Amino acid sequence: MSSNLVYDRQRSAAASLASVDTPVSHLHLKGRSSIPSLLRGGDAFTITRMESSSGLADRITKVSSVPALLVAVSVKSLARADCQFWVDDKLVPTPYIAPFRSNVIDLDAQPGCWPGSAFDYVLFHVPRKGLDDIAADLAVGPVETYRVSVAEEDLVLSQLTKSILPYIGRQGWPYPLALDHLNLILGAHLLQKYGGLRKPATVSVGGLGPWQKRRATELLSENLSGRIRLSQVAQECGLSISHFARSFKASFGVSTHRWLVQRRIERSQDLLIQTRESLSDIAEQAGFADQAAFTRTFHQIVGMSPGRWRRDHQRR
Repeated sequence: MSSNLVYDRQRSAAASLASVDTPVSHLHLKGRSSIPSLLRGGDAFTITRMESSSGLADRITKVSSVPALLVAVSVKSLARADCQFWVDDKLVPTPYIAPFRSNVIDLDAQPGCWPGSAFDYVLFHVPRKGLDDIAADLAVGPVETYRVSVAEEDLVLSQLTKSILPYIGRQGWPYPLALDHLNLILGAHLLQKYGGLRKPATVSVGGLGPWQKRRATELLSENLSGRIRLSQVAQECGLSISHFARSFKASFGVSTHRWLVQRRIERSQDLLIQTRESLSDIAEQAGFADQAAFTRTFHQIVGMSPGRWRRDHQRR
């Protein structure tokens, strides 16, 4: 998987937006005509933050090369007169849009949008195949129709968007393994709330077998950077992605991504005590994108900066 791509304010977004297939991108639109009228999504799960200080001159329509859902979460408010939505080419009544309201629309309906003033949205492109795989693993079968939602308050989508907002466009975020987990979390929520499932399916959650635990931890330990895909580890264990994710958590008490982060911190602690290498070199060897990401994560887990932790433990 390619790393996330950031478009600056001086670059025209028209060519880039004609087909959005970068896993994670932050697009700053310059001018009211800097986006094509047709925005085409690819066949993969993607996250795109799209913002403009001037709004758009014309309506844009979102389509997809594969069956998929569009989840659009507003970051800032839009007045009722400054935004219009279309579904199946029919105008949908739109209220005042408060920050972090969400739209969930099947892309078969070719949703259209016209924001006439400054806007900031996070768009999740969610292929239906991934949703069908989760549904099959939960033994509920594929969902044929998802409920259309416009400017709705959805606390899960709101909190999920807030949690990733500071990182969209940041170099090195997210690694494929983290993106796969985000896709699973979002997919399970969409199935339950918009796919008509009355309650979560009852699934027997057993842990991984001994050989599966060994193989999974071997692969993850060999890829401390997190650049391995969740699908690769699941395949090596002979399981579907969602089944593997649940079984791994049942065995280890944390997700594969969290397990990997903990191993990175443990590796960095060994290096901090045993070597005199710089923090930036240790961050690289422990699988972090950069020193800033290393310092931030170390502080979150350990409760202090790596520099202070090193000084405290070297004095012992």
